[in-house]
Amino acid sequence: MQEHWDLPARRTATGDKKTLRSRERIVTLSSYQARALLKARSDGLRHCTSTADLNYSRAKVELIEEGVRFSNGFFIDWKAIDEIKDAGRKCFEFSDEGAWEIMIFSDSTKWLRQLAATHGAPTMLVSGKPMHRIKDIDPMEDTKRKIAAVSPIRGRVLDTATGLGYTAIEAARSAKSVVTVELDPASIEIAKHNPWSNALFENERIKIVIGSAFDVIDEFRDGEFDLVIHDPPTMSLAGELYSLEFYTKAVRVLGRRGKMFHYTGDPESGLGASTTRGVIRRMHEAGFRKVIRHPEAFGVVGYKGEAGRGSRERQLRRDIDRTKRERNPSKIRNTYVRFSGDAARGRTARTSLSK
Repeated sequence: MQEHWDLPARRTATGDKKTLRSRERIVTLSSYQARALLKARSDGLRHCTSTADLNYSRAKVELIEEGVRFSNGFFIDWKAIDEIKDAGRKCFEFSDEGAWEIMIFSDSTKWLRQLAATHGAPTMLVSGKPMHRIKDIDPMEDTKRKIAAVSPIRGRVLDTATGLGYTAIEAARSAKSVVTVELDPASIEIAKHNPWSNALFENERIKIVIGSAFDVIDEFRDGEFDLVIHDPPTMSLAGELYSLEFYTKAVRVLGRRGKMFHYTGDPESGLGASTTRGVIRRMHEAGFRKVIRHPEAFGVVGYKGEAGRGSRERQLRRDIDRTKRERNPSKIRNTYVRFSGDAARGRTARTSLSK
């Protein structure tokens, strides 16, 4: 049994694209798991349910005098567990090769990237900034809300910012194929050590492209994609991905009825509201015929062609519900005319207008 693990401070991204190594003899922990294991030990338990992969799965572990034996047979001594119990959101990988904090400095971007634990799926910190919403929400739930805003997902998808790969993984559940673009090789290196990102490397429908989305998008054919999912870093880090020029490129690679989800930030915050207004204006200028706000996903959806019948009818129903609450008969009549007009053009409308 190894009595102690040395935890090096950081690694440097190599850019190596080798296949993700097997996780059978790897345990990935954070302070959340360390504190739970130490409490189980203090309670006198010989066994408890824990996780060896940052909450991706759970299994019974054995607590013995020297340390913890995980379900895959891997052993970690109590001294190492105690060492990470106060490490905040830092994540640590233990393997037969040793142990290290999952943190990489990128030679290409000069950004420090860290895998950061939450109560659910981990996020990634880029120079200290989380790449997912983590306040009152789990990063995976954050991702699923973005996906829901553009569901159902079919055909070919372009994901402009890989990160940990959650968006590509979720989109690939129903898409024909997903091309995901990542500027920084260090991001892919971090993802290789994140248990929640395994499908990014294992799903044959996902293709990873290293490069700037602003430039890589020029390599695709006109109308090549049915959906673009655009979740860029903050404007201060990647201002070109919020530009009219980029949105024009996105319109070009979308099919006739293509759409794009654009993450814009908290619409209730001053910065988020301002960013959203600017994004909507430039998306319209770029050629998106309709842009719909999705505050639950902290973003907007732009439609190259006319928004689908379902989206339009849902918007009209929201108009009707709002005017009913206002109890203004004239506004209800105006809404009825709009809805009837749609129905007259072949769109069936069955919403009741009774007060």
